[in-house]
Amino acid sequence: MPELEPLSNNCYRIARQGNMNAHVHVYLSRVLYEELSEEKSLEQLIDAASLPGVVSPVVGMPDIHTGFGLPIGGVMAMDAEEGLVSAGAVGMDINCGVRLLKTNLDSRDFDKPLLRRIIKAITARVPSGIGHKSIHHKEVKANFGSLIEKGVPHLIQMGYGRQEDLDAIEDRGVMADADQRAVSKAATDRGLQLSTIGGGNHFIELGRVEEIFDVDYAASLGLNEKTVTVLIHTGSRGFGHQICTDFMAEMKGMAGKYGIKLPSAGLAAVPIKSPEGKRYLRAMACAVNFAYCNRQWVTDDVRKAFVSALGGKENDYDLGLVYDVAHNTARFEKIGGRKLLIHRKGAVRALPPRHPDTPAKFREMGHPVLIPGSMGSSSYIIVAEPEVENVFNSVNHGAGRVLSRTAAKKTVSVEQLKNRLGEVMVSGRNYKAYLDEAPQAYKNIDAVIETFTEIGFCRKIARLTPLAVIKGEGGD
Repeated sequence: MPELEPLSNNCYRIARQGNMNAHVHVYLSRVLYEELSEEKSLEQLIDAASLPGVVSPVVGMPDIHTGFGLPIGGVMAMDAEEGLVSAGAVGMDINCGVRLLKTNLDSRDFDKPLLRRIIKAITARVPSGIGHKSIHHKEVKANFGSLIEKGVPHLIQMGYGRQEDLDAIEDRGVMADADQRAVSKAATDRGLQLSTIGGGNHFIELGRVEEIFDVDYAASLGLNEKTVTVLIHTGSRGFGHQICTDFMAEMKGMAGKYGIKLPSAGLAAVPIKSPEGKRYLRAMACAVNFAYCNRQWVTDDVRKAFVSALGGKENDYDLGLVYDVAHNTARFEKIGGRKLLIHRKGAVRALPPRHPDTPAKFREMGHPVLIPGSMGSSSYIIVAEPEVENVFNSVNHGAGRVLSRTAAKKTVSVEQLKNRLGEVMVSGRNYKAYLDEAPQAYKNIDAVIETFTEIGFCRKIARLTPLAVIKGEGGD
């Protein structure tokens, strides 16, 4: 395993050496450091640090685990003028992300029959699993170009959502410069999946606010202890996957033209300012907007499901949007007076109070960041502090795996899964289908969160626990 040199509290360095153009910094609590066994993920960070134009340091998040090219939980900054853009360093599921809905419902009033009724109403509207198209596919097809270029504002104009939702979505639900002309027909043909959650680690979770750490901040979000919450985790589905696949192949073929020696195929890259690089960023923005619209449409379906199950009107239960955060993106940002293209793969943009890019609604307090655990463990709401600039205004996006999907299926039994889930309901009866997503396959979420809170990069706002989880079968 590459040598990790202690640099500061919870921070370890792989010093620049050989072909590296940057240092590598890996952030791990003592518990995570002692459990770290993934040599490949560290090698992938070293590969990223070997690319031309990379800015030091390349960062490994506390939830780091092996991916393709850049590890999941990897952050790579490139000089905006001289650097490269890499489709693989963004990832397959472009703008995989999480949003949180709050309610005014007391979780202590929710018995299993009631939970089951709400889950049934949601699953009737929101398909899960691999390859399923939306129940709204006719509207998706008729409005596809506008949705991927104009994002959530267009979807709200169509009647799916509340105007105030825009204030609580990163980018206000639309990334600029999206151009459907940059997207292949193969990707467009996979675009009828808006309002679906897919498989893998994607989910809809009914939970509750278990613990509040910052009473004032939580109150500003409208969160109260023991109230029911809804987490929605999904991304750009087959559309984003195809865009990544298309451009990784193109970048691999074009790297030689630009004199780029690639450390790995997964880090295929071209100059940011090349025609191919510009086209990728326009296509990526389309996938980002697709994913925002996906979570927005799921939100509208979830709100309608609550009404179907409980009666009344949507606003009777609040169901307001707390925030929506994006993973797997590349963004131009100014950090330390320098314009950079920040690749975040399995990482979240986290802007502190009074940062000029912090959404207006959260300008004075910093925007909330949502970090889900596994389907049997806690999730957290945190907020960044100014010191987060040391990691390019980024934090981890989840707990991170300790077992691959294959290893989890081989080593975790159905009985062990049931024991870890306890009273948490899971949609469907076939527990064997969810072994790859067992809580045992993930790192300790508390240790992951503490890595950054202990050193003042962020602070905890609230902890959520699951009551019932909807997951789709199959990897995604």
